[in-house]
Amino acid sequence: MVADSDSNIAWHRVQLKKNRAELKALETARFTIGEIASSKRNGQTQKAIAELKRKIGQSERVIADHDKRTRRPLGTDLQSLSNGSWSHWDAYTNQQQRKTGQRSSGRG
Repeated sequence: MVADSDSNIAWHRVQLKKNRAELKALETARFTIGEIASSKRNGQTQKAIAELKRKIGQSERVIADHDKRTRRPLGTDLQSLSNGSWSHWDAYTNQQQRKTGQRSSGRG
């Protein structure tokens, strides 16, 4: 992953990773250990899961908004397209096949 110049976005990326891991651990423990439906702890676990999902959603929205504002699509700007070789545009061939003139036969 590329380092972020914006420390707020970097913080959200770290929090997102941490919160996803914590949510996974909580949900895994809930199903492997099991909980009694009327237990007091069940309500606490549900609140913790809901809070983690809220935090994950918030971080995802902040990161997505940042990416929309700052990132360009890779390889689709006019400069990149004009510099590329269009003589061999077939996505199913690789460099070696292009050199030898062979085509991929696994298409059908």
